[in-house]
Amino acid sequence: MKNSYKDLTLDELVAKKEALHKEHLNLRMGRVLGHVENPLAVRTIRRNIARVNTLIHEYALGIRKPAN
Repeated sequence: MKNSYKDLTLDELVAKKEALHKEHLNLRMGRVLGHVENPLAVRTIRRNIARVNTLIHEYALGIRKPAN
């Protein structure tokens, strides 16, 4: 199931991106060490990072307007 990121503000999206990057790093390291319960979670996290990056880029292009 996709997470809903469309209702988050720009600051929340940047914070979410940082959290997802940390989680992605932990999953990658765990996969190398062989301690990952769900190896497909790496792909899911990577796709969620792409979704968040897309929304951040929309703010940068002016497609999405920051709520005042």
